[in-house]
Amino acid sequence: MRPTVKYARRALARASAPARLEGLGREVFEGHASLFGVPDGAGDVVAPGAFASSLRKRPARDVRMLYQHFAHEPIGVWETIREDGKGLYVRGRLSLDVVRAREVRALIADGALDGLSIGFRTVRARRDAKTGLRRLEEVELWEISIVTFPLLAGSGVTALGEKNALAGSIARAAKRVANSE
Repeated sequence: MRPTVKYARRALARASAPARLEGLGREVFEGHASLFGVPDGAGDVVAPGAFASSLRKRPARDVRMLYQHFAHEPIGVWETIREDGKGLYVRGRLSLDVVRAREVRALIADGALDGLSIGFRTVRARRDAKTGLRRLEEVELWEISIVTFPLLAGSGVTALGEKNALAGSIARAAKRVANSE
């Protein structure tokens, strides 16, 4: 007796989701330097809106981009820093004329380095009596570092700019397709 194979088709579900087809330059990366509502290793939880006042007073270019929180190792500039629904979104540009920045870029590209960490001064906070966690309600942001071990799990680099000419060509073609629709 020969086995009979039957195929069943499932109804396809259709979902519409926005996609950002924007290329990043070779030296550009983005990610989240802080996440709202997530306790860090020191027991701090950042509240939505905690960075708002600081970001109004200090533009992205005036917040330092450092390597491992070392004040003597600036490695680039922040182009965008803003709060979004997840936390503190950042986009920065590594200064590839700086040796350390080239090393950092290579390590990010290889997946060996991807943490982001904030340097700040607490302006207003309160401690939760039940959990013992400190809720940061307002902070003054001074610097954001690329680090090996971030205190806040989940904060880090999520995208790095094009690795080669082919990647750039694909990104440009995708952008043309998106603009033609």
